[in-house]
Amino acid sequence: MPKTEIRHPDKQVSTGAYSAGVLIDGWLYISGQGPLDYRTGEAIRGSIEEETRLTLRHVGRILEAAGMGFTDVVKCTCHLADIEDFDRFNAVYREFFSGILPARTTVQSVLGDGIKIEIDAIARKAA
Repeated sequence: MPKTEIRHPDKQVSTGAYSAGVLIDGWLYISGQGPLDYRTGEAIRGSIEEETRLTLRHVGRILEAAGMGFTDVVKCTCHLADIEDFDRFNAVYREFFSGILPARTTVQSVLGDGIKIEIDAIARKAA
């Protein structure tokens, strides 16, 4: 089965040499998403809660474009600029997922442009 590019439906500018999502054999691999304005490509800085909500809304838009939802996500990797934000990030993250939660890795990372969070995800469409 060939791979298919999945685009973020609101993205109007290039933010790098990558696909927002790649779908192959029912698996969707979503590139790292952050708190960006996809009309301008600029970072939208705010509290960890605000940046997490925006980042997960971007993940959600890519999932929707592939005909999936948050219940199809099986794995997330979450990068926090400050691991001390974990509890506040985790509370917002929990708003987006129900039922069996995805496997997850959360680490502190050096993130560009002053953002506080980046999340990538892997999803599988239920048969």
